[in-house]
Amino acid sequence: MSESTPRDDAGVEPGTRSAEAAAAETVSELGAGPRKEAVIGRGIAWSATWSARWILIAIALVILGEIVGKAWSILMPVALALLVTAVLSPIAGFFEHRAKFPPALAAAATLLGGVGLVTYGIYLMAPSVANGSTTIADDAIKGIDELQKWVRDSNLFNKEQIDDFLAAAQDRLEKSASVIAGGVLTGVSALTSAVINMVVVAFLVFFFLKDGRHFRPWLRKVAGPGVGAHLMEVSSRAWDTLGGFIRTQAMVSGIDAVLIGSGLLIIGVPLAIPLAVLTFFGGFVPIIGAITAGAIAVLVALVSNGLTGALWVLLLIVVVQQIEGNVLSPMLQSKSMNLHPVVVLLSVTLGSSLFGIAGAFLAVPTTAVAAVFFRYLLEQVDRTVALGGIAPPPRPDEEDEEKHVPLAGVAHKVGSMVTAVRSRRAARRHGSGGGDGA
Repeated sequence: MSESTPRDDAGVEPGTRSAEAAAAETVSELGAGPRKEAVIGRGIAWSATWSARWILIAIALVILGEIVGKAWSILMPVALALLVTAVLSPIAGFFEHRAKFPPALAAAATLLGGVGLVTYGIYLMAPSVANGSTTIADDAIKGIDELQKWVRDSNLFNKEQIDDFLAAAQDRLEKSASVIAGGVLTGVSALTSAVINMVVVAFLVFFFLKDGRHFRPWLRKVAGPGVGAHLMEVSSRAWDTLGGFIRTQAMVSGIDAVLIGSGLLIIGVPLAIPLAVLTFFGGFVPIIGAITAGAIAVLVALVSNGLTGALWVLLLIVVVQQIEGNVLSPMLQSKSMNLHPVVVLLSVTLGSSLFGIAGAFLAVPTTAVAAVFFRYLLEQVDRTVALGGIAPPPRPDEEDEEKHVPLAGVAHKVGSMVTAVRSRRAARRHGSGGGDGA
């Protein structure tokens, strides 16, 4: 038999390889990465996968928006009832736990007390607000005329631009004068709908106050121990955020209204009380509400007190807004919302464009609750990465399932779990190494 020609592992005779094959083998031996085509292909596949996921999320959000729009007449009373419940729940809890009222009696006493307080406030302010509301709208329109004359005489802008801009603003004010004047709905059907919504909200608030404490344990039971624990924790955080926002926003708006109303009285601007009430309610629509209420106050002062009075009112509003933004809001809210002003502005704009005044009012609380869910998801991602696997659900408090697990305790537990996992891995590697040595 003839001696066979030696061949390498690939079946190629030595010395017959091309320079490219030799270079490829050298690159492989040096540990170079994959080919460029493979890298590009994996990048495209990754981009396509995530693009498809984001498209599905966008489609789901559009569908959710359509559902909310169709069911808005039902969802709006529920949302308003949740906001009112978030404000009144501490009082109902006081009656139930400290005064030892039964749950139904505590809820009824809290609701009736809140309704009585609001009714009494309306009774006190209604005459002055009703008498001055039409005057506010008229003075705002006259103020635009005065502003138009002053700007035209100053020769700062082109006359045509001034006329077009101010004519559009005046037309909008005239069309919405009834809304500015009283904020009341016109028409029998609209008034009937408002009364029905108020009754529905009152009933929902009563049952939320009476039976709301059973909701989260029921949710945990229905969802199961794993998902239910996550839902318990995130819903508790969202509820605390919602209640804190409404209570502190009411406090901040009240302080703004008192300061601006007092300043208007000192300056001598008429209709100070209606303007203060407008400032209070405008405070619940962040940024846009304050700007609108302040602009109307300046226009009224321009008509009644002239340019000097309007400048004093403008200075007053700027000072009060600076106090609110730099002192009151950080001190009272402790930045618990943690929302950038751009996010707040966009949420208010979107809510008002989709659902009107109610949408503008509910935009920031809804965004704040959504931010709580998003931050919780990020926390779970970080826990999963730290543990090297799926993060376990948070453990509820054994004594009271509605209490929060302190953040320091969570951090301690996560650290202990990470240490235990690392210890088990080290012991496993040590045991396998000892077995191999044996």
